[in-house]
Amino acid sequence: MKSIKQIAIYGKGGIGKSTTCSNISAALGLMGYRVLQIGCDPKADSTKNLVGGQKSQNILDYVKDNAKNITIDNIVRKGFANTYCIEAGGPEPGIGCAGRGIISAIEIIDQLDLYNELDIEVVVYDVLGDVVCGGFAVPLRMGFAKEVYLITSGEVMALYAANNIAKAINRFGQRSDVRLGGIICNQRNAHLEKEIVNVLSSKLGTQIIGWIPRDNIVQECELEEKTVMEGSPESDQAQVYTELAKNLLGNSNYVIPTPLSDEDFDRMVKEPLIRR
Repeated sequence: MKSIKQIAIYGKGGIGKSTTCSNISAALGLMGYRVLQIGCDPKADSTKNLVGGQKSQNILDYVKDNAKNITIDNIVRKGFANTYCIEAGGPEPGIGCAGRGIISAIEIIDQLDLYNELDIEVVVYDVLGDVVCGGFAVPLRMGFAKEVYLITSGEVMALYAANNIAKAINRFGQRSDVRLGGIICNQRNAHLEKEIVNVLSSKLGTQIIGWIPRDNIVQECELEEKTVMEGSPESDQAQVYTELAKNLLGNSNYVIPTPLSDEDFDRMVKEPLIRR
């Protein structure tokens, strides 16, 4: 079987994972790669800007009613730049395990031999930052995504989530090939943002794989239910996403991260302020 590049992107809820993943997928599709994006959020909205805002049938809902009649066409949608899109789905809030959709998606993808059937070259997993639930760790635990990237900003809670996720990567990395490929900074213009993200990167023993500047063009395109790559392909922001996609493809620097204890994390975020 041919080698497939499988990338998992984790980060705090609301940090911009789906926006970033969709623009990476679109950029790779425009480069000619056969890309599959798997949304691993129960809200099932990871790929909506790739498919013109249309609500996609998620795997968990489909399986409930059609367990014996599952085909690739039933669960995969074609998106912008010939990308392929899957939403794992999940239960309603407060009901059941939110990781169940991811588990079902992985099982069905394997059952249908989907990667080979669609001749997929790159898989992008858009995963919730809550790795406390075992379901959200499935792409790592089952060895599907061995290349992991953290999205953060310079805001403390986003940094805290990134460090927590690094703890999970460290744990899986001790007994598997799971590795951290770097940090993507989705900038919010927070105080001392670049300085503090660089410090976290250094502490984790990894690299900054991309800086995404804050730009209103992102929201303008999303209001039109498009990625920046589709809605504003000549913009500076589209070039940023293209360069990020290239960086992910060309990366060879993978590590088992060295996450901070909560006490060391608190000291880290305060140090830049103390020095000033």
